[in-house]
Amino acid sequence: MSEPILLIMAAGMGSRYGGMKQIDPVGPAGEVILDYSLFDAYRAGFRRVVFLIKHEMEEAFRERVGARAERHFEVSYAFQEVGMLPAPFTVPEGRVKPWGTGHAVLSCRDVIDAPFAAINADDYYGVHAFQSAYDFLKKADEGNHYMMVAYELCNTVTDQGYVSRGICSVSEQGELLDVVERTHIVHSTDGPLFTEDRLHYLLLPGETPVSMNMWGFTPSFMQALEEQFAVFLRDTVPGNPIKAEFYLPFAVNTMIREGRATVSVLNSADRWWGVTYQADKPNVVRALQALTDEGVYPSPLWKE
Repeated sequence: MSEPILLIMAAGMGSRYGGMKQIDPVGPAGEVILDYSLFDAYRAGFRRVVFLIKHEMEEAFRERVGARAERHFEVSYAFQEVGMLPAPFTVPEGRVKPWGTGHAVLSCRDVIDAPFAAINADDYYGVHAFQSAYDFLKKADEGNHYMMVAYELCNTVTDQGYVSRGICSVSEQGELLDVVERTHIVHSTDGPLFTEDRLHYLLLPGETPVSMNMWGFTPSFMQALEEQFAVFLRDTVPGNPIKAEFYLPFAVNTMIREGRATVSVLNSADRWWGVTYQADKPNVVRALQALTDEGVYPSPLWKE
């Protein structure tokens, strides 16, 4: 079995953040969040990385992140573009929005030849998540048994606005039953609240397991993604051609529902950090400084 791959989805537009948050420094020595993911992944055992980016950000990304990563990893690049569609589909007029995380992973199919973990570039996942993911993937076979790292909802919200989270149902055996995407969750003094109409809010238990898009798959997952993406383009896009997105959890849900896959849920007690909004940045800076002071991370991260 080939060495596991870390696939990092860094092609997002960062519309709520207002810039390329993937390369915005937050660490004591100017590190970006992605640097911490790479450092934790290396300590866990990963030595192969695939960066999924857009062509227009390639130069800045390679200079800020890629050049350093190449000193420690075998690095490959893949590109997500709105026009990357299977025949006979074409881009709807006026569509500029990316097709979502499912399409992002699918865009990497030509450089994936081993079990792989998929993560967001702008999320801090914590030390234990990467070790759990690597250990799982190292033992993975060619079947359809996957993994997801889950976090407690209370550890993943922001004070600055709303977030989207995949609310998970998990069996007593620790297997994923379902992921429901809640696109408007806010923090309150009573706990996390979600709303569908922005008028009525429902309190969610803080310990609710949620997906932060840290998944583990075998290469065969790409074929299932390709099939489902075609169905999405045929059945869903005509009703919402400008904004419809093919979310990764939707594809996983379909496979679970059809009995084509099982997903082990690996729980993490770590605190998630991310920069959904510019106002999140000071909190992330303080958190990473505290982790550095505690000795979790050296500063700078890498000894060049």
